Amino acid sequence: MDRTPSKSLAALWMAGWLSLTLIVAVAGREATREVNVFQLMGMRSILGFLMLYPLVRAKGGFAVMKTARLPQHVARNLIHYGAQLGWFFALTLIPIGQVVAIEFTMPIWTAILAAMFLGERITTWKIAAIVLGIIGVVVIVRPAAGEINPGQLIALAAAVGFGVSVAMVKSLTRTEQTLTILFWMLVVQSVAGFFPALYVWQWPSAHVWGWVLLIAFCGTFSHYCMARALLHADATVVIPMDFLRVPLTAAAGWLLYSERLDLFTVLGAVLILTGNLLNLKPNPSTKASAPS
Repeated sequence: MDRTPSKSLAALWMAGWLSLTLIVAVAGREATREVNVFQLMGMRSILGFLMLYPLVRAKGGFAVMKTARLPQHVARNLIHYGAQLGWFFALTLIPIGQVVAIEFTMPIWTAILAAMFLGERITTWKIAAIVLGIIGVVVIVRPAAGEINPGQLIALAAAVGFGVSVAMVKSLTRTEQTLTILFWMLVVQSVAGFFPALYVWQWPSAHVWGWVLLIAFCGTFSHYCMARALLHADATVVIPMDFLRVPLTAAAGWLLYSERLDLFTVLGAVLILTGNLLNLKPNPSTKASAPS
């Protein structure tokens, strides 16, 4: 498995992640108009597993999916299942752009956990990227005084869960194949979500089936893109690139749902992009180690 450090390759895989997760956000908003969030998560996991199976079979079948780190896979995916559940539920309560913007407290938790438990360095440029990204998110959301919407708290809790999940994925990529990580994600989440989905089940319309299939495909293979990106760069490099999802989602919300897109959103997007550009600068130590 190619683990060559490369910010360019990481950025390419993250472009795939950004595109697919944007589709999931829109499809999730549409699907939850008719089906319960627990049902949506159960359908997404089972359909995602069926879509992944041809790749598993091409690699040698279930036998090659064996792992010595099953407890880590189970823990990571239960956390991720809870976070994803909260994320979809928040989509039903607050604007789509705000859900994604609040989600971007996630890099704070990811960077801290990666530094504490994975030994990753947090350089000046990484700190600058994270700070500018968070400022950009705050500029876009502009928290108003008064009572906080429960959807905002749910989105924030989901962000913490995603941060823990990403740090655990980075740890798993040190020993596990990308396909193995995806396989156990779908197995664990299918089992976790089966009975809750069965309890609230109602047969979806053909229209909703289309959205669910889209969520299953894009949701599954977006994680493939993320895992591949984490093979080529530290989590504290990869995750700030994801800040671009905020202006992209805000634009989708404006175009599809007439949600606001104003000067503050544009300013926030500029700050986020600036942070990502800073994050791509080479470390001084790398330059110093080059032969003269």
